Amino acid sequence: MTRKRGLTEEAATASIDQACRMLRLPTIRQQFPDLAEGAARDQMSYRAFLAELLLAECDDRARRRSERRIKAASFPRDKSLRAFDFEANPNIDPATVNTLATCEWVKKGEPLCLIGDSGTGKSHLLIALGTEAAMHGYRVRYVLATKLVNELVEAADEKQLSKTIARYGRVDLLCIDELGYMELDRRGAELLFQVLTEREEKNSVVIASNESFSGWTKTFTDPRLCAAIVDRLTFNGAIIQTGTESYRLAHTKALAEQTQAS
Repeated sequence: MTRKRGLTEEAATASIDQACRMLRLPTIRQQFPDLAEGAARDQMSYRAFLAELLLAECDDRARRRSERRIKAASFPRDKSLRAFDFEANPNIDPATVNTLATCEWVKKGEPLCLIGDSGTGKSHLLIALGTEAAMHGYRVRYVLATKLVNELVEAADEKQLSKTIARYGRVDLLCIDELGYMELDRRGAELLFQVLTEREEKNSVVIASNESFSGWTKTFTDPRLCAAIVDRLTFNGAIIQTGTESYRLAHTKALAEQTQAS
């Protein structure tokens, strides 16, 4: 680029556009005209204007990083805590969920269990809390329990087990959904336990299950293995009981009543 003094407004704008392309500053390049007009209107100082530009770029980069982490988590659908209807399921304490949304438990590598019947909001909370963790800068991965076990069995058969476990171990929060929907044979249960123990004291895990802990013997038929897994997940961890009444039905009914009222 040729640097010249006394550029016209048009030339200066073109130079800024070119410089932003070279320096890879897409947000400044896009927002500069509006920010410049606002700065002139508000009589901002040069430093304040520069700060506005740089902060806009930083904020947008942080947003894009969050979007990439959320995409990398492989959530099956978008769910947020704002969209969760606590009135539809009074079993869930909003204060507890809001505390979990700070992601301190992820920072400390603690586990979380969501226990309740189908349709009580477990998966919604699991995905929403996982999304919050991704927005806080943590690496997150979502997976169905059966899919994870099948992947581990295939990896073991192909002599790739350590590599697969290491890949899951690199994420800060592993979200395992629908545990208990299918009985696991001893091999599958042992491989799942291996993933959980490899992550111990390093990374967090959140599990959603339609079975209470007492019913996990149906999923993990080895009593000792079942006890070890329960101990791993309950030691210093949080447990949320989502109950038995369908959250989806109550939430849908509430939305219908709001629509009729409006």
